[in-house]
Parts: sequence; structure tokens; C-alpha cells
Amino acid sequence: MSTYMANPQTVERKWYVVDAEDLVMGRLASQVASILRGKNKPTFTPHVDCGDYVIVVNASKIKLTGKKLDQKLYRYHTGYPGGLKEITYRKLMANKSEFAFKEAVRRMLPKGPLGYSMLKKLRVYAGPEHEQLAQKPEVLVLK
Repeated sequence: MSTYMANPQTVERKWYVVDAEDLVMGRLASQVASILRGKNKPTFTPHVDCGDYVIVVNASKIKLTGKKLDQKLYRYHTGYPGGLKEITYRKLMANKSEFAFKEAVRRMLPKGPLGYSMLKKLRVYAGPEHEQLAQKPEVLVLK
């Protein structure tokens, strides 16, 4: 008996929609990253993008536990000398909540071309509406 290896042509993908209201960011991001990667399927193959599509709505209502809103910093560099910028997550969640969640998921996925293709299957919306009604996504309830 040989081990099953999935290939990109035979992967069956589903669409899921997740309501992120009152859920903790890190726990939700790790579960979404697992679905994007395909680890919830019995046909998971580490070197193949076999994950599903995930739509996250109400990203502006995600919670951060403890004092993370004021103490956790999002850092980026402009490319110029002395160009390190820091923003608290309170400001980031107020202005760019979709970006904050997508960045949390991106950092949990593999680096390189495989991770980039997995991240393209994630759609994040700040409000309750999304544009993927034609794909008929299933509602996924995460704890």
C-alpha cells in the first residue's frame, strides 16, 4: 500500500465564510491558516496547496486579549535610513483591521511561493457584507 500524495489538479476546494465578531485574533488566525493550508483534510500533503478558500467578515470587531491593543506594536521599515515605523494595534485595528488580520494569518503560513498561493485564497472584510455570494460559501463556526 502506497502513501497518497495530492497533486494540484485533483484538489477539491470549498468556500467557507467565518464571522469574526467577538473572536480572539490569534486563535482565529491560527484556525484560518490551518484551513488555508489544508490541514483539516485527510488528503493533506505538505508540499501542495490543498487548502480551501476562507472569507472572514466583521474583521473590525475582532478582539485582542490583555493589554495587546496598547502594548503590541506593528513595525515596518520605509527603506530609508532610520525609517523604522511603529504603530500600536489600537490605531491599526481602528484604521486597517483587515490588514491586521491578514498579516496575522500571513505570518502563520509557510514562506515562499507555496505560502503566497495559500494567502491568495483568503478574503477579509471589515463589515458583515462580502462579494463572494456566487461561490455559495458554507458558514463555518469556529470556537
